[in-house]
Amino acid sequence: MPPRLTLKDPGQEYNLVRRRVLFAAVVMVLLGLALVARIFYLQVIQHEHFTTLSQHNRVKIAPISPMRGLIFSRDGVLLADNRPSFSLELTPERIEGLDQTLVELRRLIAIGDADVTRFRELLKKKRRFEGVPLRFNLSEEEVARVSLDRYRFPGVDVVARLNRYYPLGANLAHIIGYVGMIDERDVETLDKSNYSGTAHIGKLGVEKAYEELLHGKVGYQQVEVNAQGRVIRVLDRSPPTPGKNISLTLDVSLQNLAVQALEGRRGAIVAIDPRDGGILAMVSAPGFDPNLFVNGIDAASYRRLLDSPGTPLVNRVLQGKYPPGSTIKPFLALAGLQSGVRHSADETWCPGWFALKGSEHRYRDWKKGGHGRMAMRQAIAQSCDVYFYTLAHDLGIERIHDALRHFGFGLPTGIDIGGEAAGMVPSRDWKRKVFEQPWYPGETLILGIGQGYMLATPMQLAAATATMAGRGWRAAPHLFLSARDPINNETVGEAEPRQEKRVVVDDEADWDEVITAMLEVTHGARGTARRIGQGAPYTIAGKTGTAQVIGVGQDEDYVAEEIPEELRDHALFIAFAPVESPRIAVAIIVENGGSGSASAAPIARILLDHYFGAKVRESAG
Repeated sequence: MPPRLTLKDPGQEYNLVRRRVLFAAVVMVLLGLALVARIFYLQVIQHEHFTTLSQHNRVKIAPISPMRGLIFSRDGVLLADNRPSFSLELTPERIEGLDQTLVELRRLIAIGDADVTRFRELLKKKRRFEGVPLRFNLSEEEVARVSLDRYRFPGVDVVARLNRYYPLGANLAHIIGYVGMIDERDVETLDKSNYSGTAHIGKLGVEKAYEELLHGKVGYQQVEVNAQGRVIRVLDRSPPTPGKNISLTLDVSLQNLAVQALEGRRGAIVAIDPRDGGILAMVSAPGFDPNLFVNGIDAASYRRLLDSPGTPLVNRVLQGKYPPGSTIKPFLALAGLQSGVRHSADETWCPGWFALKGSEHRYRDWKKGGHGRMAMRQAIAQSCDVYFYTLAHDLGIERIHDALRHFGFGLPTGIDIGGEAAGMVPSRDWKRKVFEQPWYPGETLILGIGQGYMLATPMQLAAATATMAGRGWRAAPHLFLSARDPINNETVGEAEPRQEKRVVVDDEADWDEVITAMLEVTHGARGTARRIGQGAPYTIAGKTGTAQVIGVGQDEDYVAEEIPEELRDHALFIAFAPVESPRIAVAIIVENGGSGSASAAPIARILLDHYFGAKVRESAG
């Protein structure tokens, strides 16, 4: 009989299902316990941690940029202001589709290609949660348009800021300088924490030199924001510390008059108080409008400035290097007295030319027929070239080099805004090093009338003139006068005159000799600048100068009308007044202006009349 076939075992199936249900129940219980444990861990144990994270999602720390300090003249005229303006700013992390947003915004308000280019450059330097300005100085109509459609542009905000503004524009561009957008070079050197929320930094002039005083310290505020990042309320606030207000030594009325005097011409004017080195006026012409640079100048405007034949971006006062011409003669005369090479009464015969022994080349005097017999005072007053050819020959290049360096020629003056050229006082070693050539006697002769390799900046000429006025007392030129706290209006810093190495002479009477000769230049019967001394109610010590731009052949005559303007002689004049107690020293250069007595000296008289007229009015008041 075959075995019985069992098709179904209910008992076995029951046991299998029972085991599976039991296993599933155990797993479910375990998972439930794990879930409860996790919830307990998150809600109880980690409660403080996740509460903090939640707060951070809706609470942000926002920097508050400080108000930049103002800049004033010594007489209280505002030179650098902060004006309220509106800018359009975008926060990248809150924007989906940045390119499309830019397209839509350009349909809404005027946004140029230069604005977009600048925005994209700034975008690379900012973190995604930081606002990046797209357009500055929005009009009221543009603000209204953006505000009306604000709901369409998450991450786009109209921000009210204070914008730097320079009321006197080009008149002070080379002094005040300007602020500009922070770039990569700035980021490498500045304190990032103190510049959070700040878009501008001093780039040139006083704005750059006194950035630390002017900027102030950043503040912070804790704000609550919604899902779109809009501020709902301020939770806490640490106010910023505003920058200090700065006063400069400038006399604005004198500055404006100096600008007018050079209008339409290229050149430089510097006026210094010889008592402390304070700069009263400092003009480089032509100038430029610094307001163009505050929020980034467009490429076309910048190219026009670069290509301008007047080179307005060059600060001629500090960077322009010119042959000083005959303005160097008083300093060489003093060197002659000090070295014993000359005595004041020693005479030199001037037939209208000078020749080295054994040479047929004639070094000509500006006066064809010559001056005849010349002692030192007469030679300075009438600017006799032959006298100074002879003096330079007898002094020699090394003594000339050392004497001029004592007055600061060939060295930076140390002006507090920096950026100045050193000029050049040549020597044997210098020529051998630069040109690998010996020094020739003829080069010493032309150095005696301020030509050849010698170059000086207008600031060096002014500082040297102030040193002559101070009889050797040499103060470093400076623009800073004082700083005040804008909150309590208390003075927090004042300029202290820095005396450089004093020019020492063996006989104080030598100062009298040279200064008296300079007095003869303007008040003597045959002085080269006697016209500006006529009728002056104060005494002026001065010296005219004419510096060649191109050489003139031995048998050629210089005829200005036949030479292109840019190749004509430069006109120079230095002076100080009053001689008895100097209060102002000036140096003037008119590029391609021809004669110093005709072009530069009359400007000095205008400035001095104004300065002393103003002082008289102040005293009367």
